Amino acid sequence: MKAEQLDSWRIIPRIMMLALIVMNFRVIEWFMSLDAPTMEQAGMLSVMTGALTAAFGLYLGNSEKSSPPIVQASKSTK
Repeated sequence: MKAEQLDSWRIIPRIMMLALIVMNFRVIEWFMSLDAPTMEQAGMLSVMTGALTAAFGLYLGNSEKSSPPIVQASKSTK
């Protein structure tokens, strides 16, 4: 197996995204089980959710673009 083929599968980023999703789910479960959550606990939930959102955005932003380039119309001179 070639390194390029292994790289094209993007195994490590997918495992990291899965780990973040599981951690975020566990934090949400923990937060929902609290009787009277404090501001600090709500802050932790916010940070975890924000981290998942940022990681997901970076994960999608690093994928290769398969759309054709945009062609701009040329200006006509008179």
